[in-house]
Amino acid sequence: MESYRRVALSLLLVAVLGYTWVAAGGSDAAPAAEDPVPEITPAFDTNKSAYDPKHTPLITAPEKVKAGEWFDVTVEIGAGGRHPSLEEHFVRYIAIFNGEVEIARTYLHPVYSSPKVTFTIRLERTSVLRAMEEPNHTAGWITEKKIVVAD
Repeated sequence: MESYRRVALSLLLVAVLGYTWVAAGGSDAAPAAEDPVPEITPAFDTNKSAYDPKHTPLITAPEKVKAGEWFDVTVEIGAGGRHPSLEEHFVRYIAIFNGEVEIARTYLHPVYSSPKVTFTIRLERTSVLRAMEEPNHTAGWITEKKIVVAD
């Protein structure tokens, strides 16, 4: 029984130390070299807002709505053609924000989910909606659309 306790305590200690090391940013991986083909496998750094035909979210929503009334916002990934949905290259999720506040998110499945969703929302005042998508191989891509709210 004593040897069982020693093994259990040793495993617990290894788990705690490993978690602490990873949480502190530890890694055995060598520093990543600059990616020679960034449009295929860019680094996971900051979210991107520059136009990319395959990754830029396309927001379809009314230009003007009434305060407090529900309306649809459709977000399709790929302003220049739909993003693929393959096992090795897919969109993990699509989210929309009212300014900096996330108001809706949908997670997608590779292969079985098309990167297009419709959210039904309402606003109380003129806002800038931000749509964000995160593919499995890069940081997220963001685009914005102003929605004017009338009385």
